[in-house]
Amino acid sequence: MQRRSFLKAGLLGGLALVAGGAVYRQLRPAVPERFALDAAGRTMLAVLIPAITGVSPDAAALQAAIDRVGAAINGLPLRVQKEISDLFGLLNMAPTRRLLAGVPAWPQASPAQVAAFLEGWRTHRTEMLQTAYHGLHDLVLGAWYAESSTWAAIAYSGPMKELSA
Repeated sequence: MQRRSFLKAGLLGGLALVAGGAVYRQLRPAVPERFALDAAGRTMLAVLIPAITGVSPDAAALQAAIDRVGAAINGLPLRVQKEISDLFGLLNMAPTRRLLAGVPAWPQASPAQVAAFLEGWRTHRTEMLQTAYHGLHDLVLGAWYAESSTWAAIAYSGPMKELSA
């Protein structure tokens, strides 16, 4: 690839991100409000949870985990909820999802594509994408292992019982 082509591609990519951000800001209010897990967010989590946990849960367990992720997000400060809402919005808007995550619509994303997206963000040279990865990772794993039925997979018997004297 020639230097000029590389610079043009970089400029076009930057403009696409700016345009996507502008459209997103027009669709979402700037005032922090409580996080609402919509259908697009639930669909995305249904793909991300098995990829992050390494477990293919049944439909009921998956829906329960999605609900726990939503509840965990709602327990965070409003400013953080707004940041997560922005992240979910970017990952659910087709142009930015393709550009940032490299996956098609979430239901059509293959496990390999999702794994590559997560690994790419985990090891990315940009701290912002690493932070976004760690946020998603911690939210999903925290919500997953908050349910005692998932503990057996990691040989955790639960919290220690207090001994009475």
